[in-house]
Amino acid sequence: MKLNEQNLQRLPAGIERPGYALERIGTGIAHIGVGGFHRAHQAAYTDALMNTGEGLDWGICGIGTRLEEKAMRDALAAQDHLFTLVELDDRPDTEVRVIGSIRDMLLVEDGSEPVVARLADPAIRIVSLTITEGGYCMDESSGQFDASLPQIQHDLATPRSPISVFGLLCAALARRRGAGIAPFTVMSCDNLPHNGDVTRKATLAFATLVDAELARWIERHVSFPNAMVDRITPMTSPAHRQALQDRHGIDDAWPVVCEPFVQWVLEDSFVNGRPAWEKVGVQFTDDVTPYEEMKIKLLNGSHLALTYLGFLRGYRYVHETMEDPLLRRYVQRYMDEDVTPQLAPVPGIDLERYKRTLIERFSNRAIADQLERVCSDGSSKFSKFSVPTINRLIADNAELDRAALVIAAWALYLRGVDENGERYRILDPRLEFCQELVAEDEGLAERLLGREDIFGPQIARSLAFRDAFERNLLRLRSLGVKGTLELLVG
Repeated sequence: MKLNEQNLQRLPAGIERPGYALERIGTGIAHIGVGGFHRAHQAAYTDALMNTGEGLDWGICGIGTRLEEKAMRDALAAQDHLFTLVELDDRPDTEVRVIGSIRDMLLVEDGSEPVVARLADPAIRIVSLTITEGGYCMDESSGQFDASLPQIQHDLATPRSPISVFGLLCAALARRRGAGIAPFTVMSCDNLPHNGDVTRKATLAFATLVDAELARWIERHVSFPNAMVDRITPMTSPAHRQALQDRHGIDDAWPVVCEPFVQWVLEDSFVNGRPAWEKVGVQFTDDVTPYEEMKIKLLNGSHLALTYLGFLRGYRYVHETMEDPLLRRYVQRYMDEDVTPQLAPVPGIDLERYKRTLIERFSNRAIADQLERVCSDGSSKFSKFSVPTINRLIADNAELDRAALVIAAWALYLRGVDENGERYRILDPRLEFCQELVAEDEGLAERLLGREDIFGPQIARSLAFRDAFERNLLRLRSLGVKGTLELLVG
């Protein structure tokens, strides 16, 4: 049965569906970057609120800035913007649910003007983002906005036809300012530290280059709340789509699959209203920092700690790495001994229970989370997910071997061949540059660790960390992953 509005009431029993009339939904959110995570997270929370009878004026209009998003737009449009969320878990009582909170999707490829006009519409009170870590146009080495990027240069030259995220935001805000329309809140849902602060910095930097007075207006009137977001959402595969059809009879062009666990901690800083997401599990706070640090260091940092070692060992799924007793012990000790002592108390969170939950989530066979996905964009991820932990270990003169092993494994992973001689693809926009850094053994540690745009100045200056890196790189080459882990965790 093709998924669309007409067939909603004909769906099999047990499939949850919108408990609200789709025609009653008003659009109050524009979301840039409609991918799997947005659909499994923000869109799912919003749909849950609508199912209580509230928030019906907070429907979502998707915005696509990349050519690849045309496929998503077309898939959603062909099924009245409905999609199926499928929870995957080793337990049998998982949810299959049709979500209706996305009501439209526009592409910049089809013209900037309709997109800017929608963002400038007074009905839009929140513009949210999932544009990946690299989408914020920040230079990793300087921490400053990179105005030299081609899309930014285009928008500076032709501000009336923007194609970049920040060009679109500033064009819409300028139009609202000129018309006396209240601004919107800009809400990042990306997985990076202080995501709201990063968004604010990038937006103001671009605005200053276009119109200094507009930048001052944005600084005074627009809010950029920080958020901690969490839900493992693998890439949807043809097998997922086929399984939905085989088990439930639903023909969905692009369902989303995810784990049952979901979390969203959000600073309550909105300038033009917001949905009552707290009624469906969102935790609002004045300061997201301790939650963010906990999640980034424990979940994302541990993901990197296991992923490159697992790939070198020949595994291709996260749960396979967790079924390896040595890798499981290694990740547990990394969490307990390297990360936990660095964390401040987190209100309402039992850290020991949180870590047990992470181990369970990583071990979820049903979700079959691809190591390739977690391995991707390592050159951007290290600075956010591993470097803060390593810097603290260096400052405390603490044990460095477990943390150094993560980077040593990445250096070997970049060679593109695992311990079984199997070749694999590597997803990283800076792949060629990174592979040049590890191409020659002579001087490898100095070249790689000296890249402050990846690892920062503290690691580059630390002789102790360089020794730990070289020691573990040598172990991996001579003993392999298994032998190295036997030395480190027994």
